[in-house]
Amino acid sequence: MRPNSTRGRATLAAGALATTMLGAGSAATAQTEAPAAAPRAAAKLAVTAKRLDVRTGRTAFVRGVLRPRQANRIVRLERLARGRWRQLDGDLTDRAGRFVLRHRARTTGTSLVRIRFGGDRTARPASRGAGRLNAFRPALASWYGPGLYGNALGCGGTLSAGTIGVAHKSLPCGTRVVLRNGSRVVRARVIDRGPYVGAREFDLTAATKYRLGFGSVGRVWVAH
Repeated sequence: MRPNSTRGRATLAAGALATTMLGAGSAATAQTEAPAAAPRAAAKLAVTAKRLDVRTGRTAFVRGVLRPRQANRIVRLERLARGRWRQLDGDLTDRAGRFVLRHRARTTGTSLVRIRFGGDRTARPASRGAGRLNAFRPALASWYGPGLYGNALGCGGTLSAGTIGVAHKSLPCGTRVVLRNGSRVVRARVIDRGPYVGAREFDLTAATKYRLGFGSVGRVWVAH
């Protein structure tokens, strides 16, 4: 009777091992056949309207759409400052993917801005430039040029009819300033010293004056 019992136990053990291997094989097959995660879609940001040239104390804005269109995705407005992007505002998209980003310009200045979506489980990150944010203040200005062409400039070089730049009494040579007159905007550098008449703060070269559509003496808007 013992040999038969031993043989029975061996048969049972072999059956258990086969069952275990079969179960492991089924688990492996289930893992192999598990569906792969869907790849994230490519997100795309579009600007539909913006106002980035504003007076200090006023609010700039950027409107846009994030595709694929979906609600509750975060889009941010960022400004480049000292080599780093810093957030100015954020907004959640609506069901059509639309967003509005705002920033109240409290001080004068000029900087590049962008809009950015950080990505989520269904869409990859995306960003795009939105332009340059200019916050202006008023300044009294005049202009100069004819009769002085060929003269040396306070910051080096000579003045000509095509020279773009401004004179200022104290700003360092080469300082970038953004000037606005009506709808016209000109980027220029400090290239000379002056003006020295009354409360005038800037002297525009003739070429700068014409690009701005500026008169003789009056107010311009300066982002600096």
